[in-house]
Amino acid sequence: MHDYTNNYHANNFIVKWYSIQRAHTVENMRKLLLTGSVFTCTMLLSAPALADDAQELAAIKAEMRRLAAQVEAIESRQAKRHAGPSAPTHNVARNTPSPSAPHTGNKLATAYANQADREDPSIRFSPDEGPVKTAADTHGGTAKGGLGFKWLPGASGSDANAGADADEKSHSSIDLSSSSPTAITQTEVDRLPPIFSIGGISVKLGGFIDMSNIWRSSNMTSGPATGWGNFPYANSPNHGLSEERLSAQLSRLSILMEANPSKSSRLQAYVESDFAGSGSTTNSVQINGYTPRLRQSYFTFTQKDWGLHILMGQAWSLATNYAKGIIPRQEELPAVTDNNQLPGIVFTRVPQIRIGKDWNQKYWLGLSIEDPQATVGFSSTISSGSTIPAARGQADGARVYYANTGGMLLNAATNYSYNPVPDMILKAAADTSFGHYEVFGLARWFRSLAVEPGATTTKKHTHFGGGVGAGMTAPLGTNRLHLTGDVLAGDGIGRYGPTQIPDTTFNGRGQLTPVPEIMGSLGLVGHPNSSVLLYTYGGVEASGRKRYIGADGKQYGYGVNDLDLAGCDVEFGVCSAQTHTLASFTAGGWWHFLQGRYGSMMAGLQYTFVRKFAFKGNDGHGNSVDPATSGNTVYVTFRYFPFQ
Repeated sequence: MHDYTNNYHANNFIVKWYSIQRAHTVENMRKLLLTGSVFTCTMLLSAPALADDAQELAAIKAEMRRLAAQVEAIESRQAKRHAGPSAPTHNVARNTPSPSAPHTGNKLATAYANQADREDPSIRFSPDEGPVKTAADTHGGTAKGGLGFKWLPGASGSDANAGADADEKSHSSIDLSSSSPTAITQTEVDRLPPIFSIGGISVKLGGFIDMSNIWRSSNMTSGPATGWGNFPYANSPNHGLSEERLSAQLSRLSILMEANPSKSSRLQAYVESDFAGSGSTTNSVQINGYTPRLRQSYFTFTQKDWGLHILMGQAWSLATNYAKGIIPRQEELPAVTDNNQLPGIVFTRVPQIRIGKDWNQKYWLGLSIEDPQATVGFSSTISSGSTIPAARGQADGARVYYANTGGMLLNAATNYSYNPVPDMILKAAADTSFGHYEVFGLARWFRSLAVEPGATTTKKHTHFGGGVGAGMTAPLGTNRLHLTGDVLAGDGIGRYGPTQIPDTTFNGRGQLTPVPEIMGSLGLVGHPNSSVLLYTYGGVEASGRKRYIGADGKQYGYGVNDLDLAGCDVEFGVCSAQTHTLASFTAGGWWHFLQGRYGSMMAGLQYTFVRKFAFKGNDGHGNSVDPATSGNTVYVTFRYFPFQ
């Protein structure tokens, strides 16, 4: 009996001591969890650059969940011991063992589910990604601070490395297997995990830091966008003066916000910006203070069951070639560095309202209403409000008005054309097992005011223009090689091409009339391995004539062939040549050479040759003159992708 009493007191002492230690443990765990949460939130707020590391974020959240589950399990056991078998257990975690059963602890998933029930549902982190192996995991090394490092593999390697390479590739958000990788042409934010969620909206961040070295054979005093139609003739001292320029203006940031109001519907909002703008105080003397510029800003609504797609905002035009369907961020853009794309590529990036319909995401039909701007070309300098030369049979010329300078919230140093109605684009597309194909029609309207000879008031004139186009992207027997191309032909379509051949010119009555034009490109894109992209493109833009005969017997308008162009080949000579055709050849590639939990690095090299031909003129002595010039550009680019 004595031994039994001693054992009872000993056991009672052990139970009390164990309870005290458990209480201290719970308190310490609470402090640790609170400290960890505060530390984590502080790090996320003070160093947002670390938030893009999905693996580190997943590890932090997993640790917080483990601690929360452990605290709840301890509290549950304490509550059962102190309350006794008859105490209510509605606050005890689910799956807690009964008093008569051996204690086995709570499952982590159940404990975390109970913990999540008490969290504020209006703010939550995104779901966990699966476990990601670092270079240390793959190759048996040890990564300091949990950071993995890995040079991307080449085309060949051992079988062991091949398995590791496949694992690494599966977790990469940069996909170079496409003919138009959005990591290069846009920001590929769709492939990234959400950084956080607020309410039912998930938020993704994308972008890159760009450093480009640009060399041109003629000094065009341009940033990282080449005015292809502006390569000077030999009369300009800039013709044989090369240009060397470093620029970080193409650095880009984007944000994608997504919500799912129902299982079959999705809302998205996308904003993309770079630093290719310039203000009145921008200079390159002491600081290169280039300004942020809006590239894209739109929202979309998708109803999957209906096949309905709606877009509103500033985005790539529906006239742009697409790699899949007609949905945004699927445009078939060349993977080039130059911000003005390539001659022959059909594109604009403008405010628009678009509605589309798909049938099983295989056949597509879309209508887009887009904000137009009309460009004007003439055989002599004509500003809005000037008088054009008189037409045959007239004593005086018409006074023409076609643009105003920008007003509130527009650029006061730029002219804006009179827009009677938006441009309208109707496109049909098909995605097949042997490629993507599309056709579209474009309708435009041009408006001007004219004070005709003998009149004292203006008269409004509106003319119709537009064209038809097509595009395609198809694998050439293998997904490692793609053929892509587009074409657009019509009247008044110049602003849809990078060369910027004018949309319109004036007739003898002072009316804007569309200039005929055709543009097109053809590209070959190859993928030697998962880390390398190679491409070559050829493009052409050509315009026709639109002119009238003046009272003096000379030609006026665009595409005239009686101009004195003798000075085009003489330095400091006068040259008013009008562009007839511009052809280009481009070759280049990208190497995705570095990837890890810290982001990715890519290097790009691009060469472009252009040849510009003018409409024929004369040398003032009855001899024909055919002005022509050429230009070369070389881009060497490095990009760091912190979110990839």
